[in-house]
Amino acid sequence: MTALSSITLACPTPLNASDRVQLGHGSGGKMSAALVRDRFMPALGNEALMQLGDGAVVNVGGVDVVVSTDTFVVSPLEFPGGDIGSLAVHGTLNDVSMMGARPVCMTAGFVLEEGLSLDVLDRIVHSMANAARLAGVPVVAGDTKVVERGKADGLYINTTCVAAADAEFRPGPDRARVGDAVIVSGAIGRHGMAIMAAREGLAFETTITSDSACLAGLVQDLRASGADVHVLRDPTRGGVASALNEIAAASRVGVVIDETTLPVPDDVRAACEVLGLDPLYVANEGILVAFVPEDDAGLVLRVLRSHVLGIGATQIGRVVATHPGVVALRTSLGGTRIVDLLPGDQLPRIC
Repeated sequence: MTALSSITLACPTPLNASDRVQLGHGSGGKMSAALVRDRFMPALGNEALMQLGDGAVVNVGGVDVVVSTDTFVVSPLEFPGGDIGSLAVHGTLNDVSMMGARPVCMTAGFVLEEGLSLDVLDRIVHSMANAARLAGVPVVAGDTKVVERGKADGLYINTTCVAAADAEFRPGPDRARVGDAVIVSGAIGRHGMAIMAAREGLAFETTITSDSACLAGLVQDLRASGADVHVLRDPTRGGVASALNEIAAASRVGVVIDETTLPVPDDVRAACEVLGLDPLYVANEGILVAFVPEDDAGLVLRVLRSHVLGIGATQIGRVVATHPGVVALRTSLGGTRIVDLLPGDQLPRIC
């Protein structure tokens, strides 16, 4: 692995120079990072925003709270395993949970397209309400706007969550340490492939269902276990590959993962092969990535596997001192390849 440190890395696909926003800017890859770095941070940057985590820690009257916001533009609006309503709840609650915080309440903003079926809207709103009820997190404020036909994909939802920070349990993307075990809580790639199959009308031998779920309970089980959890991240846009790259860069460490241990379901793997996609870059909405000291790996795996959402928990790699900021994959054939951020978009509009 030390040979990697001497390699000069270059993006195989040059970024498309343009004065217009492109779909790739929403990929969670290099174009997204550049958009935030070059356009938003110079204008909006402040101490809280500069944290660039799943949410921001803000002190309110001497009490630390975590705030996170997300906008959901998935197409189709309903898909196997979920819909944009439950997805909007799960996605935002998961973001604050990855910071070790306890979700308290949410807000929701709806952009409705003229012509949207009211039956569809009713199903989505009720699904959203059910997801919030099951999570024990009420929607306490909201807003609704309507745009002309053709100006939206039926419905967009923005959700914001306010959560109580935990001073004794605060994982962060810059806390990965050499020797840490890298663990995922379940199968990867299900959400993105469920969306792709539904959107494109693709038929496979089995129906791939999204893994969309609220991870707050799983995180609280980890907190109660006493394990020293350094990093938590839900690998949504850009998949596991992008999440690992962001952590490696933030912590200035190298990450090595083993292809033979990646928990990719057979149906997801087959669909990815047909479509020429890499499951490492496919979005997830119901799993987490955890970095923990090797001595705590066994405990963390037991805790995760005892929860319905963590039954498939697996250690997929470790943190190394060599090649800081780089994620490497040991292939099933015994070789090694670099797992970089995507330059553009692999699966647009999946979350």
